[in-house]
Amino acid sequence: MATGANEAVAEAWADWQDAVNMTASELEDFLDTDASKSVGDKGTRGESTGHQSGRRIVKILRTKKGDLSEDDAAHMRKVVGYVHRHLAQKPSGDISDSPWRYSLMNWGHDPTK
Repeated sequence: MATGANEAVAEAWADWQDAVNMTASELEDFLDTDASKSVGDKGTRGESTGHQSGRRIVKILRTKKGDLSEDDAAHMRKVVGYVHRHLAQKPSGDISDSPWRYSLMNWGHDPTK
């Protein structure tokens, strides 16, 4: 990993660790569920932005920190931003089977943990 990538990853690392509270296996298993596929903006490609992000998060989680790129660090920052914004929009009531929770889980954060 180049020095620029080292710095970029280091800057994003602590916030990433706080935002992404699912393991690669937990997230990968969730991405295979109907609940995961039922939420998010599908655009024209049929797969939601969050679902695409989840697949990228799994790859990042399975990569050694020292092997992450500046592009990975940029995605890590994007994930942190999404999780923080979405957490601020928590609905009232039971969230355990809510689209809000499923959307966050696509981005690697399970708010029930």
